[in-house]
Amino acid sequence: MKCIICKNTIETIFLNKILGTYIKDQKGKRQVVCFECQKKFSSKSDMMAQIK
Repeated sequence: MKCIICKNTIETIFLNKILGTYIKDQKGKRQVVCFECQKKFSSKSDMMAQIK
């Protein structure tokens, strides 16, 4: 999986869990955000503003 913001590959751990989070966009589609971008942009609205 790749981060929707920085396009880096996200590491998966036990049972294919990711080191990051999922957010839903305006259409209801789940997007993947890595741990580093999650630390940079703390709120969901900040993360959504970065997605182009």
